[in-house]
Amino acid sequence: MQAPQPAVLLRIYTEEGRQGAGRPLYEEIVLKARELGLAGATVLRGPMGFGRSARLHTAKILDLSANLPLVIEIVDAEDRIQALLDAMDGMKNLGLVTLEKVQVVHWGGVDGG
Repeated sequence: MQAPQPAVLLRIYTEEGRQGAGRPLYEEIVLKARELGLAGATVLRGPMGFGRSARLHTAKILDLSANLPLVIEIVDAEDRIQALLDAMDGMKNLGLVTLEKVQVVHWGGVDGG
């Protein structure tokens, strides 16, 4: 097992329907993280949620909108996360963005990540 390493978890709460510059906002964020060489990014799709507006977004069969809640999680060293935040500065309509300190206790897998 590897020794625990300090890192930062960037979590962005948004929704599927939000658009970036010519593509969905979540794609724009993940591609920017990849371009900057961050360790990885994961987009999690939620079946139900609400945010600041208190409007419910659900995955019910009768609700055919593709505007479900999304959470984007990215873990890396603090300076690398800050570089991503700086690059995201011009992105509009992000949603809630949080940071928290974490300890990475294992990184990598069979395919290297």
